[in-house]
Amino acid sequence: MDDRYDIVVIGAGHAGCEAAYAAARMGAQTLLLTMHLDHIALMSCNPSIGGLAKGHLVREIDALGGIMGIATDQNGIQFRMLNTSKGPAVRAPRAQVDKIRYSRWMKHFLENVPNLDLRQGTVEKLLWRSNGQTPEITGVVLQSGERIACRAVIITTGTFLDGVIHIGDRSFPAGRAGECAADTLSSSLRELGLETGRLKTGTPARLDRRTIQWEILEVQHGDDPPPMFSFVSRGPLLPQLPCYLTYTNSETHKIILENLQRSALYGGFIKSIGPRYCPSIEDKCVRFADKERHQVFLEPEGLDTNEIYANGISTSLPEDVQREFIHTIRGLEHARITRVGYAIEYTFVYPSQIRASLECKSVNGLFLAGQINGTTGYEEAAAQGLIAGINAVLTRICGEESFILKRDEAYIGVLIDDLITKDHTEPYRMFTSRAEFRLLLRQDNADLRLTEYGRKLGLIDDARYTRFSEYRAALEKELERLRTSTIRPSEVPRELAARYKLEDLKKGISLWQFLARPDITYDDLRQLGYGSSFYEDWAFDPNELKRFEEQVELMVKYSGYIARQESQVERLRKLENLRIPDDFDYSSVRGLRKEAVQKLSSKRPETLGQALRIAGVNPADVSILLIYFKAMRQPVRQTRNAELTAHGDESQG
Repeated sequence: MDDRYDIVVIGAGHAGCEAAYAAARMGAQTLLLTMHLDHIALMSCNPSIGGLAKGHLVREIDALGGIMGIATDQNGIQFRMLNTSKGPAVRAPRAQVDKIRYSRWMKHFLENVPNLDLRQGTVEKLLWRSNGQTPEITGVVLQSGERIACRAVIITTGTFLDGVIHIGDRSFPAGRAGECAADTLSSSLRELGLETGRLKTGTPARLDRRTIQWEILEVQHGDDPPPMFSFVSRGPLLPQLPCYLTYTNSETHKIILENLQRSALYGGFIKSIGPRYCPSIEDKCVRFADKERHQVFLEPEGLDTNEIYANGISTSLPEDVQREFIHTIRGLEHARITRVGYAIEYTFVYPSQIRASLECKSVNGLFLAGQINGTTGYEEAAAQGLIAGINAVLTRICGEESFILKRDEAYIGVLIDDLITKDHTEPYRMFTSRAEFRLLLRQDNADLRLTEYGRKLGLIDDARYTRFSEYRAALEKELERLRTSTIRPSEVPRELAARYKLEDLKKGISLWQFLARPDITYDDLRQLGYGSSFYEDWAFDPNELKRFEEQVELMVKYSGYIARQESQVERLRKLENLRIPDDFDYSSVRGLRKEAVQKLSSKRPETLGQALRIAGVNPADVSILLIYFKAMRQPVRQTRNAELTAHGDESQG
C-alpha cells in the first residue's frame, strides 16, 4: 500500500465534505478524494440551501457541529424564512448562495482541518478481505494504480456513479455537465453483493442576466433581519440580492407538448424514475394539464456572474426547444441560454441494505451517504454525510456503539429511518409531513435538541458550547420569570388594561398565561413594562434577541401540544430502544404472518420500532415479536442515544 488512513471518503460533494470533516474532527486520519479539487461542494443544481424541511436538516447539521449552516451564512446572498403565516412546525429558513464562493470557502476550510488530507483522484475499485466471513473493507485502488489502505470507506458519489446526461436524443457519460462519470466503482459494489438501481434527476437552463427584462417581473426580497442558519452566525457577510418571479403560459405548454417525444424522458431514452416532487417542466405539463401556468423563480448564481438559475423549468428537451419555450415566458422573451438544461441518470444502492448508522449490513467498514442511497438534495446528502462520518469513527476506529438519531429527535432520524425501512422507487425528498412529531422537531429548537450530542461526540468546541450553555440558561431563567411574575390590573394604566382585556381580572394573570394568548407577543409585554430579561444576561444583537423571544413564545404558546407529543414519544420509545439480533430467524416465531417473515428477513430491522414501519408488517406482528423476545428472555440492548439520555438529560428538552 502506498498510503494508509483510518477513513477514506470518496466524493467531495455536500455529503463527502460533512463526512470528512466529522471524521477528522473526531480524531481519525482522513482522506477526502475528489475527481476535481476545484469543485468541492459545488452546487450542481439550484444555488440555494434550505427550504421546507430541508432548512430543518441544515439547522440540525449545524447543531451537531457540521459545517453546511456556517458555509451558507458565510456565502449567502439572500435569506428568507418560509411559511411564516403558518404554524411553527412548518416554518423553514432558505438562502440563496453564491455558488462559486461557497465552493471556494468549503475547499479553504477543509484544507485547514487537522487530520484531514484532500487529494484529486478517481477511485477505480474497493479492496476487502473476507476469509469466508462478512467482507471487511481494507482500502481503495485509484485509477492511477495507487493503493490506499484504510479501515473504513465512505462513498458519497452523488450523480457521478455511472452518470449519463440526456439532452433530447443526445446522451453521453458524465457526472454532471463538463465532468467525467465514475464508471468502474459500481462493479466493486456489485461484487460485494450489493443490489443497485438507476435513478434520474435534472436541471434547468441558465440564463444571461443582461438579456432578461427585470422591470416587468415580480421582485422577491429577502427578510430583514435575515434568518441565519448557524447558531454562531451574527448576520450575512455578502451583499444581498433579490430574486424574481415569472410564470409559464399556455403558449409555453403548447410548445413543450408538441415536442414531447423529442425529450429524453418521453422519447424513451431515459428508463429510470425521477423525483416526483421536483418534476421536469415536461412532467408538469403532462401531469398537471389543468394548470394554466407554473412558477419560474429567477435566482442569481452569485455576485460575480451574470448567470441566472431558472428554477421551475428543469428539462431534458433539445436545446432548440428549450430556447423556443423559454422565449414565451414573460420577461424572458429575449433571454439568452448560457448553459442548457439536462437530465442525468446515475446508479444508486437500494438503501434497505444499510443500517441506521449508514454502514452496509453485508460489508463491514463500508458506509454510503447521499444520492447513492436514493435521496435528492444537498441538505439530505449533507445530513447523511455527517452521520456516516461520525459512525465510521465510532464503530470502525473506536470500537464503540453507533450514533443513531431517532424519529422523535431529529429530521435526520426521520430521513435515515425512512431510507432503511421503506421501499423506494424514486429519489427521496424530505418533507415536514414525513415527521410524526414535527412540533417537537422545529427548526428553531435544533440547538436545544442536538447540541449536547455534538458536544459529546467532540464536534462542538468550547467557545460555542459556552455560548450555547449561556443561551439555554437564559431561556430557563426567562421561562421561570414568566411562570412566577404576575400582571396586576391595578398596576396597569387603564387604557392598556382595556386594550389587553385585563380590567376585569381580580387576581391578576401570570406573564406565562398572558403570553400564551394567540394574539400576544413580546412587544405587548414590553408595552406593559414586562419585556424580556434576555438582554440582562446576554451580549445580544437584534437577530439574537428576536430569535430568543420567538423561541420563548413558541415554548409558551404550544406547551400543551408539546407535552402531548412528548407523552406519545414516551409510549413509543420502548419499541425504539429494543434491538433485534442481527442473525434473528423470523421463521422461528410461531404466529408471525408469512408476509411479515419475508419483509423482516429482507429488511433486517435493527429495532422493533423500525420493524413497525416496514410496509407489510403490522402492529400485531410487532406485538408477537415483543412477546416472543420476553418469553425467550432475549438480551435487550439499548441504543447509544438511549444510554446517553438514560438519566433524563434535560438538555434534550
